[in-house]
Amino acid sequence: MRFLNEPTTDLTYSDIFLVPSRSGVTSRLDVDLAADDGTGSTIPLVAANMTAVTGKRMAETMARRGGLAVLPQDVPLDVIRDVTAWIKARHSVLETPVTLSPSDTVIDALHLMGKRPHGAVTVVDGTGTVAGVVRAADCEGQDRFASLASVLRHQPLVLDAALFDGAFDGGVDAASEAALRRAFDAMDAAGTDYVPVQQGGSLAGVLTRKGALRSTLYRPVLDDSGRLKVAAAVGINGDVAGRAAELLAAGVNVLVLDTAHGHQQKMFDALGAVKGINPGVPVVAGNVVTADATRELIQAGADIVKVGVGPGAMCTTRMMTAVGRPQFSAVLECSAAARAAGGRVWADGGVRYPRDVALALAAGASQVMIGSWFAGTHESPGDLQLDASGRQYKESFGMASARAVQNRNQREGAFEKDRKALFEEGISTSRMFVDPARPGVEDLLDMITSGLRSSMSYAGAADLAAFRERAVAGIQSAAGYEEGRPVPQSW
Repeated sequence: MRFLNEPTTDLTYSDIFLVPSRSGVTSRLDVDLAADDGTGSTIPLVAANMTAVTGKRMAETMARRGGLAVLPQDVPLDVIRDVTAWIKARHSVLETPVTLSPSDTVIDALHLMGKRPHGAVTVVDGTGTVAGVVRAADCEGQDRFASLASVLRHQPLVLDAALFDGAFDGGVDAASEAALRRAFDAMDAAGTDYVPVQQGGSLAGVLTRKGALRSTLYRPVLDDSGRLKVAAAVGINGDVAGRAAELLAAGVNVLVLDTAHGHQQKMFDALGAVKGINPGVPVVAGNVVTADATRELIQAGADIVKVGVGPGAMCTTRMMTAVGRPQFSAVLECSAAARAAGGRVWADGGVRYPRDVALALAAGASQVMIGSWFAGTHESPGDLQLDASGRQYKESFGMASARAVQNRNQREGAFEKDRKALFEEGISTSRMFVDPARPGVEDLLDMITSGLRSSMSYAGAADLAAFRERAVAGIQSAAGYEEGRPVPQSW
């Protein structure tokens, strides 16, 4: 990255703009978004290891679209094993539907529809054969305890997996794109945007019109066995090596050693313990904000360093402690140090618009970690709730909040648990409203990657390495930033 006007102070994303350069990139679709950090990610986006952000639905969806999601360290090992096995069993292209039986009720369907953005429940009989599809409109005016069999209005279009002829076995390629086009054409002809796919007479998954389009644009991130990848976090206290070994045995593909203050002796001890078991997967450690901390973590065995102290929407660290650093400068300095030492960094927190993601990557990050932005989606673990005006939202909270600390220490005695809860550096409850125009995390991925692709084409960069080299940045005033914001109404 080159600066038009050299900075004299630390900067955050809103302080920076990019200028266009001469470009030979003729189409945004010619841009390669794959990360270069050994994770295999085909888009440089990571769902944060926050309890309100990442669960099995988030991890599945992110991996299918080429990104990673990090399961939080608070999740018990038996749950991690079950969740990882579930994710590994998902199809790399077909989406996992919400399913019910014909004898289930309308109220059951209404409760589950919010778990997926397509707003439909696939009804299957006892043999797994598709009996029909129920949408919210089918439930309007119906008795809430009526059976779903009584509200099925029509037999939906059902595709057979033979249409795809195994084209998806290795991910998305020319053959699978042709199959997706055939599926899209069939949905278009039938006037539907949601279609179950059966294999051997049983439901194998579903496709939506948008899903078919997306699967021609995104490549899933897969392990050596062709299964979706998943990451998981490990704390730096207790039996770190034992926990890491259990996660690896469960099939986790990336380990994230996570603590608020990554430049401390316990982190170095934890890194030594994990590297001592020869994990064979990328190891991420953090969080830090300085070049010295980054170099030391990489020398201690980290492949990737997580950068960011205090920029997250749920984090109160800077207001409580004055500790942290403006995120753009932290990423810029730490990424340079990491690459010189043979490692990479993830930019963790502080992104609120696609421009911020582009700036983090231009500054040298290999991937960008997103938390609260993804919390208000159908795929996040929380339950959908309504405010007084009828707007849908999900609750989010910081991982250093009193709420998270109490959950993390629930096995301890009441005295110790309550005493630790007195020390908090995060918000314990916040409403993350669901955007009606972008209710799913895939909608946000579309928006972010679209902006990123355009930013890279403006810089004349066909991949992220070229983006880092070719990006030209300038420093702007608050008025300059405001000038770039759209105007919602006339002045």
